[in-house]
Amino acid sequence: MTKRVETVQVERSGFSITVPDGWWEFEIRPETRDNAIRRLMDERVRARPDMAEHRGVMERFLRREAAKAWDAGAAYIGCMAQTFAGDDVPVTATLTVTLLSPVGEDGAPLPVDPGAVAGRLTEVRPRKAGDPWRTVSVTEIAGVGRVARTKGVEDIRHPQDRRTMRVAMMQTFVPVPGSGQVALISGTTRNLELADSFFDVFDAVTSTFRFI
Repeated sequence: MTKRVETVQVERSGFSITVPDGWWEFEIRPETRDNAIRRLMDERVRARPDMAEHRGVMERFLRREAAKAWDAGAAYIGCMAQTFAGDDVPVTATLTVTLLSPVGEDGAPLPVDPGAVAGRLTEVRPRKAGDPWRTVSVTEIAGVGRVARTKGVEDIRHPQDRRTMRVAMMQTFVPVPGSGQVALISGTTRNLELADSFFDVFDAVTSTFRFI
């Protein structure tokens, strides 16, 4: 029997996207996000006392992801952080939507059609097992049209931190009709052993994206 996944639709100025119910959204502005995250964790720990021992790890994860989303100019961020019996490491993932206006080195606007965007992206082939990798493709979202997409396991760096973090990541570049902008939908998880499952989740969530 297939388990039904409850979902919730999120609307922002110009777009909507549907995420699994239970994903967290919170204020990402620097002056308010820490208090927002603490309140969220208070609520979750009251509902799930078994999460208390992982609270510090989850709060650090949420603060880091909120800072990354703010620095990138995100219009939406959703996070999940869940514990399972017998596991020492929480399962975490994020999904962000960021509106971008691509420009070249000379400051001139770059084309945002899927073929042009895909042509500016680079595939990464692993030299050996366990190395980072990335595929580049053009796919179709029903109701939206053709989009450029990357998928892989990559080492990323926060602008304010020299350390790298290895994540499974899917990025989808959706042209915004009648403008030179792209809606970048990014899904990431640090639980690399669950990468394939999360790629399916990110694909399903991205397929609900609509302009409104």
